Amino acid sequence: MQEKPSHRPIRSFVRREGRMTDAQRRNLDALWPRYGIDPEAGPLDLDALFGRRAPRMLEIGFGMGDALFEMAMRHPEHDHLGIEVHRPGVGRLLGKLEESGLRNVRVICHDAVEALQTLIPDDSLDAVYLFFPDPWPKKRHHKRRIVQPAFVALLARKLKPGGLLHMATDWEDYAQHMMTVLSEAPEFTNTAGPGAFTPRPEARPVTKFERRGERLGHQVWDLVFRREGSTDPQ
Repeated sequence: MQEKPSHRPIRSFVRREGRMTDAQRRNLDALWPRYGIDPEAGPLDLDALFGRRAPRMLEIGFGMGDALFEMAMRHPEHDHLGIEVHRPGVGRLLGKLEESGLRNVRVICHDAVEALQTLIPDDSLDAVYLFFPDPWPKKRHHKRRIVQPAFVALLARKLKPGGLLHMATDWEDYAQHMMTVLSEAPEFTNTAGPGAFTPRPEARPVTKFERRGERLGHQVWDLVFRREGSTDPQ
């Protein structure tokens, strides 16, 4: 009997464990119970998780955590969630959170789509940030880009009406791809006007990655879209 082919979902990332320092490993071991959210946790009660009701911001793919940490420092009145699969980056961020005493950040180390589907309640987020995602520059890999119509529709369900989706990339081709996908999404409106990119908002921290790109002459494109309407009943 011929074995049926498996249909695994296309991943938008490659898990790169990288070189983890002893400090990052210690942080993961010691601090995960305080800041980490396990994928098996099921739908989250965000008020209980943070011990209050506050605006909720999510950064997808926070890398080494620089932007997420800075936004949490600037806005202690907000609660911040971060999703990242790169464990050294998670370990580094946990150490910075503990050293600074911040308590308004929680971290998920898991695939972003699965985390959104299983952990994040609908209509619960005030903003979603997607800064410099993997551009998958080769044409045959474009299907792996995280910004796709189904992903955008998923984000629309998780954002509150009026919530913001802020994306940034230093790949012009990906910026145009993002613009096309978001402009065709009926749930979103471009805050800068149809087809227009947004000048870098001061609220977006400039990361080491971005500064390195600027030194190499890379331009950065920001897109800010607003979630309109209401969530359709499921």
